[in-house]
Amino acid sequence: QVQLVESGGGWVQAGGSLRLSCAASGRPIRFSTMGWFRQAPGKQRELVAGISAAGITNYANSVKGRFTISRDGAKNTLYLQMNSLKPEDTAVYYCAVGSGIWSSQADYWGQGTQVTVST
Repeated sequence: QVQLVESGGGWVQAGGSLRLSCAASGRPIRFSTMGWFRQAPGKQRELVAGISAAGITNYANSVKGRFTISRDGAKNTLYLQMNSLKPEDTAVYYCAVGSGIWSSQADYWGQGTQVTVST
């Protein structure tokens, strides 16, 4: 059983930055495929950023150049650094683990953290 606990969400003005954290327990994440998803009201959940077991990263076009996914194996924590935030980034952000994240299927999900970007 893997538990994922997100933190770091909150309210920020457009142009600002936030760093989300996802603390994992029950399994080392150093060699796991993991990702950050988000879901805005009335919209489907979408993959924002993913990192493969080999450390290869991929990003949604809407966040390329602004968001960075990373992980710290020693802390067993996944991060999402979000810069130049826009109002359209407002959503609940979830971390997930599993090789199926590239097709929006994950083995485990966190509970989510709200990110609100105001104009």
